[in-house]
Amino acid sequence: MAEHVVVTTTTDSEDSARELAARAVEAKLGACAQIVPITSVYRWEGEVRTEPEWRVEIKTAADRVAPLVSLLEDVHSYDTPEVIATPIEGGSAEYLRWVIAETR
Repeated sequence: MAEHVVVTTTTDSEDSARELAARAVEAKLGACAQIVPITSVYRWEGEVRTEPEWRVEIKTAADRVAPLVSLLEDVHSYDTPEVIATPIEGGSAEYLRWVIAETR
């Protein structure tokens, strides 16, 4: 299993995205987070929708994923929020050490 992970969620406003990112970093469940405006196309309640959203990508240590997912699910405004974890398979060793240090 990868030692480093990107946890991704989406939300309906920039303010909400900033709040999710800040909560994760303040709790030391993520080292940093990026917020990106996107357009999402999805099916919800039998209807295809196209909506603006903000993606929040949180870099974290693998052992912080479960509590980070719990935090995001607890504070998220969506009934069924997207929360997915993607392993980081490589990258800057110095940066990845920093990710671990910031989540302790």
